[in-house]
Amino acid sequence: MRIEHANITVTNVNASVAFYQKLFGAHIRWQGTTSAGNRAAHVGVEDTYLSLFEADSEGRAPAGYEKVGFNHLGFEVDSLDHFRTLLGDLGVEPTEVEEYEPGSRLYFFDPDGNEIELIEY
Repeated sequence: MRIEHANITVTNVNASVAFYQKLFGAHIRWQGTTSAGNRAAHVGVEDTYLSLFEADSEGRAPAGYEKVGFNHLGFEVDSLDHFRTLLGDLGVEPTEVEEYEPGSRLYFFDPDGNEIELIEY
C-alpha cells in the first residue's frame, strides 16, 4: 500500500503551488476548479501529489495532537541539510529538528499552518 495523494484545503492555491514547487521541485499535474467552483490544483511528482483546494475564506489549519484529526504529512528526503537551506530561502523556520533511530527529521508549518515532517533515513 502507498498513499497516492493528500488533499489539503489552503487559503491561496497559487501561493501553495509555488511553495511546494520550490520546496520539492514538484510540478502541476492538474489545475481547475472543484464542483463548488473553488480553484484547485494537483502538485507533485509522477506517483504522488498534494491535491490543493482553495477555501472560501482565509484561516489557519488547527494544530496539536490533543484532538482527533489530521496531525501532519511526512515526506522522506535524501538530505535534510538541503531542505533546511530551501526552507530558509522560503523564509520558513523549522519548529523541531531531531535525531532518532533510524534517522533524522525536522518539522515546519506550511503557509496555511499545515505541519510537515521531513525525514532522512
